[in-house]
Amino acid sequence: MSMSKLGLLLLSALMAGCVNAETPSTEAIRKLVEPRLGANVKVDSVKETPYAGLYEVRVGTDILYTDKTATYLFSGHVFNLVTSTDLTKERLDEINRIKFSDLPLDKAIKTVKGDGKRVIAVFEDPNCGYCKRFRQTTLKDTDNVTIYTFMYNILAEDSFVKSKNIWCSLDRSQAWDDWMIRNKPAAPASANCVAPNDEVLELGRKLGVNGTPAIFFADGSRVPGAIDSKMLEEKFAKIKQ
Repeated sequence: MSMSKLGLLLLSALMAGCVNAETPSTEAIRKLVEPRLGANVKVDSVKETPYAGLYEVRVGTDILYTDKTATYLFSGHVFNLVTSTDLTKERLDEINRIKFSDLPLDKAIKTVKGDGKRVIAVFEDPNCGYCKRFRQTTLKDTDNVTIYTFMYNILAEDSFVKSKNIWCSLDRSQAWDDWMIRNKPAAPASANCVAPNDEVLELGRKLGVNGTPAIFFADGSRVPGAIDSKMLEEKFAKIKQ
């Protein structure tokens, strides 16, 4: 081997060693960035990304970015301009995915329309205006679907009362539609009827449901907020039911 080639090999090895020496561990970055985000903020993970020397910082269901010294913080989405791909959204979809079969469906109101082959779970508050609009438009026009409704009481104290009255009705699905679509309240619940309000509230918090409606699909993916019929059908089309 010539001296020039040997020199190049040694130089390459030295450069690789320097790069590795300068690359911090993700745990080291986590220890640096976590106290800088605030006293009550817990960083769930730090992951090196393949772009621009950024490190992904996951806090619950949120994603932030920092540099290797945890000096700078970036909030926003990273796009691949060549493929027109929202890389941050793909990652958010990944970490927010759930196992649908793990949902406690016995604590939800079950509504079957048509053949019921397509399945969704929806977290809704009885005082949520967007939820009512979602019921009155999108779900009203959607057929061949089974809807599991988790009454997720986060907007007002009387949401718990309304949810309990609906849960304790003879026909829960009808009582829910009566309230959400026709603004007809359910009759007061009997004193001995127990509704799963607290369990659903804990479930929603565990899943990181921060607003209503929140829609979960059979593949475990979620869509926050009320969507129209076109968007719902497009989502169904991408999922193997």
